[in-house]
Amino acid sequence: MQPLIDNARSFGDRPEEFARHGAGQSPQVLFITCSDSRVVPALITGARPGQLFELRTAGNIVPPHTSAHPTSEAATIEYAVEVLGVRDIVVCGHSHCGAVGALVRGDDLTAVPAVRDWLAHAAPRPSGAPEDPEVAEAVQCHVLTQLLRLRSYPCVQRGLTEGRLGLHGWYYEVHTGAVRAHRAETDTFESL
Repeated sequence: MQPLIDNARSFGDRPEEFARHGAGQSPQVLFITCSDSRVVPALITGARPGQLFELRTAGNIVPPHTSAHPTSEAATIEYAVEVLGVRDIVVCGHSHCGAVGALVRGDDLTAVPAVRDWLAHAAPRPSGAPEDPEVAEAVQCHVLTQLLRLRSYPCVQRGLTEGRLGLHGWYYEVHTGAVRAHRAETDTFESL
């Protein structure tokens, strides 16, 4: 913890680098990814402060849209699209994902009921080889499911219909640093 505290203490020693951020934000991309500590969107993309609006959830799950019981995830998506005017949304899954792995293996999650109940939002259960520690196929399938789920959000539907929003599915390998993007024309994940 101490190295993190030391960095936080000295972080504000360069106020000139941060002054412009007080005027507001205008990110171009909403980056939806897992809460996993090995997935760092700014490192993966090279983004600087103000360039990405991030939504991090266990398993990069986009819950079903419901106006009756709005979620913080829905509020983040709506704010990014309608208020900030992001042009693109990336859903980025990753190798060795504990959440997707638990779903594929059918792990008993009764000891962690909040995790169990959250992962229920991932339905349908991703397919893939339970013995694969990378869970590559399952994560890629899961990313595509989350992209489909995003299309059910009214603000995303409008953005797509009006041609002002693009959706992208990415798969990040935590053990190599490689990033693959889904190509609709071949229905495969290929190197960027």
